Amino acid sequence: MRLRRIVGGMISGSGGGPVGGGTEFTAEGVAVVLREACEAAGLDATGAELLRLGSNAVYRLASLPIIVRIARDPAVLPEMERAVAVARWLETVDFPATRVPSDIAQPIVVRGLVVTFWESVQEREEYATVGELADLLRRLHWLEEPESLGLPYFDPMAKLSASLNGLEAVSEEDRSFLEERAARLGKEYDRLDFVLPYGMIHGDASIGNILRHRDGHAVLIDLDGFALAPREWDLIQTPLFYDRYGWHTAAEYADFVHRYGFDLMNWPGYETLADLRELMMVAWLGHQVGVSERSAAEFARRVRSLRTGEGRKEWGPF
Repeated sequence: MRLRRIVGGMISGSGGGPVGGGTEFTAEGVAVVLREACEAAGLDATGAELLRLGSNAVYRLASLPIIVRIARDPAVLPEMERAVAVARWLETVDFPATRVPSDIAQPIVVRGLVVTFWESVQEREEYATVGELADLLRRLHWLEEPESLGLPYFDPMAKLSASLNGLEAVSEEDRSFLEERAARLGKEYDRLDFVLPYGMIHGDASIGNILRHRDGHAVLIDLDGFALAPREWDLIQTPLFYDRYGWHTAAEYADFVHRYGFDLMNWPGYETLADLRELMMVAWLGHQVGVSERSAAEFARRVRSLRTGEGRKEWGPF
């Protein structure tokens, strides 16, 4: 099953409002940042195509096969520095992932916004398969990361707490409900007995972050979530999307399990981890409520499902 972006840092639709350096995160505001960033990097921004404007503004240059990513949140500079370092290291070990141009010093900060440059995978966005995702995760999880990457330890409860604290456009009733659910899940998470080796993870491993390269092979993208954690975190989204939302078929999930070599749904902690990952998805969407009617409607639908336990098959991928 091919999906557009599922649960990540990019959504379609525009935002607005001043962010870093007073820049308006609108098509007009980020266009100025794009031109200045490209000039600093020695690139031509003429004719660049705006692909997405959400948590990031994403452009495809017309002059070269390069994608330019401008982050809405100025605080992501350390994450993007790490993402660039991860990309360069993965290239040295010949791992199939998105690459960064070797001749551009980055990230760069323009008008308070963090800008990075990535080699374009191909001229159109084509997702690979869940089976190929399993292959890449199996291969990634065998790698031993160098200490020089300085990967952080992944703390899902801290990340969820920070996300819930930043929900400004949702009702107090909904925020309180989500916080109470998070508190309960935090206690359950502390009791989980993980069975896979602890180590490097992608951090947001789903079908939405694996693209088909122009030469045919599959590559991982969005490398800013790399961290150290139980490997179960990289497996949870695929069974969750299949089991609760019907976004993958039974055959696709069976292929994923066969090719990775482990069925997370047979692990006793699956439901807790699925509940926690699901809540993180809902909280992420809550940040888009004030800038997108489509996001607001989907957020309301998802919160209603969490309250009642029904209607998850009606969720739409983002």
